[in-house]
Amino acid sequence: MALSDLDAIRKKVRKLTQSPSVSQLSVSDLDDYINTFIRYDFPEILRTFNLHKPIIFSLEPNVDTYTIDSVLGDINNYITFNPPVYIAGFKAAFSQSEEEFYNVYPFNSSIQATANSGDGSTFVFSGVLAQVPILPGKVAFTAIGANNNGLILQDSGTPTGILTGDGVGTINYVTGVYSLTFNSAPIGVINSQTVPYSAGRPTSMLFFQNSFTFRPVPDQVYQVQLEAFIPPIELIAGNQNPELNQWAQYIAYGAAKKVLEDRLDTTTLAAIQPEFNRQERLVLRRTIVQLTNERTASIYNGYGTNLFSNERF
Repeated sequence: MALSDLDAIRKKVRKLTQSPSVSQLSVSDLDDYINTFIRYDFPEILRTFNLHKPIIFSLEPNVDTYTIDSVLGDINNYITFNPPVYIAGFKAAFSQSEEEFYNVYPFNSSIQATANSGDGSTFVFSGVLAQVPILPGKVAFTAIGANNNGLILQDSGTPTGILTGDGVGTINYVTGVYSLTFNSAPIGVINSQTVPYSAGRPTSMLFFQNSFTFRPVPDQVYQVQLEAFIPPIELIAGNQNPELNQWAQYIAYGAAKKVLEDRLDTTTLAAIQPEFNRQERLVLRRTIVQLTNERTASIYNGYGTNLFSNERF
C-alpha cells in the first residue's frame, strides 16, 4: 500500500535532500519546510478544485459591514472570495469595486438642524434625530464656536457609537438618541450629517479591504453563502494525510526545493525540478478533468448576468 502521510513525506524529503540524519535536518525544521510549502506555496501555485469551499455566515439586523475576522475567524485561513453569493437563498450581486457599488448605493449625507442651539456658554447637548436608522461611520455633528471656528464630533463606525473630535459624545444608530459634549461652547444651531437608510433583505455585497458590506442594510438575521479558496491544512501528526493522498509526492518535492534553496544547492535543485513540475501537472490534472464537465458561461447558455441584477439574459 502506498503511504502518503506526514511520515512518508518526511522520508521522501530526506531522500531528495540527502539528509538522512536529524543532525543534518531536524524533525522540527523539516516540518516547518513541509508546512510552509503547504500553507503558502501550494495554494498560490495551484488553485485546485478541492480547495474551493462554500463559506456560510449570518448577518445581524442594522449591521451593514463585517470584517473577515469577525464572521469567519482568522483571515489567513482564506485566500480569495468568489461569486456566486446567496443571501437567504437568493442570488445577490458581488462587487469588489467601491466606485461600482456606491454608484448604485450612494451614501449622500442628509444635513439637518437638530433641536439644539449653542449660546456660547453651554457645552453639553442631547436629543433624538428625526431620520433613523442611520449608517455607522457616516455620522457627524457640526457647529460654529465662539471664535468663529468650526466644531465637529464624528463617529468611527464602532457598534458603541462613540463620537470624537472637538469633544466627545455618543450616538445610537437605530434610535437616533445622541449626547454631545463640546470642548468649547458653540453658538447657533448644531447640525447633524447622517445617512439614513431603509432596512431590508440585502441584494448586493461589496468585498473590499477584507470586509463585506451589504445593501440594503439587513433588517433581520440572514444567512450568507459564498465561495472561497482556502489553503490546505497543515500536517502535524506523523500518521496524518493531506486532503488528497495524491498531494503527498508534490508536497515532498515542494518542501525539498525549499530546503535546497536555503542550502544554495543549485545542482540538486536543478535535478529535482523536472519531477516537481511533473507532480504539479499531476495534481492539477484532477482539477482540469473536473472542470471539463462544466460548460463555459456565456449569454447564450443562460449563465451570464447583468451587474447588480439577479436576472439571466
